[in-house]
Parts: sequence; structure tokens; C-alpha cells
Amino acid sequence: MAPAAVRDLREFRDPVSAEELEQFETDVLAGFVLARASAGLADGTIRGDVRHLEASQ
Repeated sequence: MAPAAVRDLREFRDPVSAEELEQFETDVLAGFVLARASAGLADGTIRGDVRHLEASQ
């Protein structure tokens, strides 16, 4: 495979609003929870992981 050219997309995108950023964070967190649940982790473990992520913000 030949190397692909990589460009910084920030050059082509407008800055996001606070609301868009919050929606993105919610979507990412929901995907994280779904992935952990589908991997068979216990609810308490997932809750602890989410709490840890929210505390680091």
C-alpha cells in the first residue's frame, strides 16, 4: 500500500459550538457504555468507568 496524504481537517471546518461539543461528548460516552455492556462487563463496572471519565473532565 502506498502512503496516504494526511491533512489537518481544522483548516476546512468551522469551530464547533458548545452545544455541538456537548452532543459529541454524549455520543462518544454512549458508544463507550454500549461497547462495555456488549463486552459483558457488569453494570457496576461500567458505572465506575463512567464516573471516572466524568470526574476527569
